[in-house]
Parts: sequence; C-alpha cells; structure tokens
Amino acid sequence: MRHLLSLIDLSADEVWHLLHLAGELKEEWKAGGDPPLLAGRSLALLFQRPSLRTRVSFDVAMGSLGGRTVYLSPAEVQLGQRESAKDVGRVLSRYVDALVARLRDHGELEELAASASVPVINGLSNYAHPCEILGDLFTIYERRGRLLGLKLAYVGDGNNIAHSLILGAGRVGMEIRVAAPEGFEPHAEIVRQAQESAKETGATITVVRDPREAVRGAEIIYTDVWASMGQEGERAARLRTFQPYQVNKELVALADPEVLVMHCLPAHRGEEITDEVLDGPFSIVQDQAENKLHMHKAILVWAMSDGGLPSARGTEEADEA
Repeated sequence: MRHLLSLIDLSADEVWHLLHLAGELKEEWKAGGDPPLLAGRSLALLFQRPSLRTRVSFDVAMGSLGGRTVYLSPAEVQLGQRESAKDVGRVLSRYVDALVARLRDHGELEELAASASVPVINGLSNYAHPCEILGDLFTIYERRGRLLGLKLAYVGDGNNIAHSLILGAGRVGMEIRVAAPEGFEPHAEIVRQAQESAKETGATITVVRDPREAVRGAEIIYTDVWASMGQEGERAARLRTFQPYQVNKELVALADPEVLVMHCLPAHRGEEITDEVLDGPFSIVQDQAENKLHMHKAILVWAMSDGGLPSARGTEEADEA
C-alpha cells in the first residue's frame, strides 16, 4: 500500500511506469473503450478547496475503469473542526479502496495518510501538486517524444506547482530553470531533494531572478497564478511584485522557436499570462487539461491494483531500446 503525497514518494522508474501506463490507457480510450481494471473498487474525493479539472477528471477516470466515487465537500466533513484528520483517515479506510484529498495544509494531508490503511493521493496541497505534474510530464512526453535533457523554464511564484515541477524534472532528467522574485523562491529542501535525483538522472535545477535568463532557449515555458487559493489578501502586493514575470509574447520570443507554453489552470488572464500567449499557437494548456484524465486513470490503477497493466514499461531507456 503506497501513498502519493509528493513526487518524492515515487522513484524514477515509477514515474516512467505511470507515463507509459497513462499512454496505454489513453490509447484504449481512443480506441473506444476503457478496461474495467477497477471494477468493484470505490474512491473517496475529500476536497477542502474548489476544483474543476481535478475533481471531474478523477471522478470520470474512476467511473471509466469500472469503479465509483463518493465526493465529500468541506461542509460535509469539516476536516480539522468537526472531524480530525486521524479519525477521517481511519473511518474512510473502512469504506473505500483509496482516497484523493485536496487539502489546504500539507501537514494535515500527512496526518490523514498516516492514519489511513488505504492509499491516499494528494489532489493538491499548499506544498505539492504531484498529480498535476505527472499529467504535465505525460503531455510533454507525448508532444516531444522524450523528457531527458529538455529545457523547461518555470516563471512565477515558487509554489506547490513549482515544487512538483522541480521534483518531476529531477526524476526524469530534465533541465529546469525557475525564475522567481526574491522571497518567493521554491523551498530549499525541495531543490535539494531534486538535486539528489539529478545525480542519477542528469537533471539540472537552477533558481534565478531574471525571467529572461530562465526562458532563453527554453523548449517549455510554464507559469501559474501569482496569488494561489488562500493568498487573496496578498493579491495587490503580489501583482506589483510579479509584474516583470508575466509570460507575454516578448518573453516567449526569447525561447526556442518551437516552444510549448503550459499553465495548469485556472489562469488569471492578463496577469501571469496574456490572452495572446494562452490562446496562441504555442499553448498546450487544453492538452494538459485532457491528459489529467488519462494520468489520473494511471495513478488510480497504480494505487489500487499493484501497478497496473503488465505491458507498462519502467524507464525511458527501455522505451528507446
């Protein structure tokens, strides 16, 4: 029984296994059907924060594979108020086969997982968003046919998306350059963990101030909102601080001529990214959104049926061989 709270919980081989498994499941879906790999299984969706893509994609993924979901809203559970994380984890483990939790506090997520006897999957916390980045890596791999050595620039706040991107890049051997203002850098421990992975995969992780330095020659540009959920009170100050970090046509022009532009959505149009870029020819944000469905299928199969389809291979090296 394995939890997925952060990408540090997965080995490089497991990341590659999920990428290949998502591809196989997507091919099955395109061919007109989904294998009933999770028939008779049940999944609880425990959400403290609002969600469009994560909620719908996990719900549809579970149903497509023959299982069923139960959605638990903040009003129903009142985690940390009416119910402790420890009690919720223990009770839900008696009812369901796995749990996707979208919580404000990563520490509360860890407490929930520590008390659960079924897999707990992080659907977003203030510290990490592993499922999003696994889907994003799958999208890049689908478009480029490789991940090893690709240059990715992340521009903006060193938040949960930045953390998971850094860890993901470290696991698959990408070059990631993060541009963030002073005081908004990703956590040093995340960078250290990714650099440990890089010793084996050849990844490089760099944190800089200048977004132009990060983007120059990049094959992928990734950005996210400047004020995440729970930071609404900081919005005005953050808008001033992050204005030089807007992904616009001038910044994109410094990247590779065939650059891919990514955003996990929802976007604050005209702030971290312009309409011209978000809706432009380099944008693959809708592919990202779709591929959450296929990656979430893979994650659920991995979590609930001991790794998924036998034909899924474990490494990029095996794929290239």
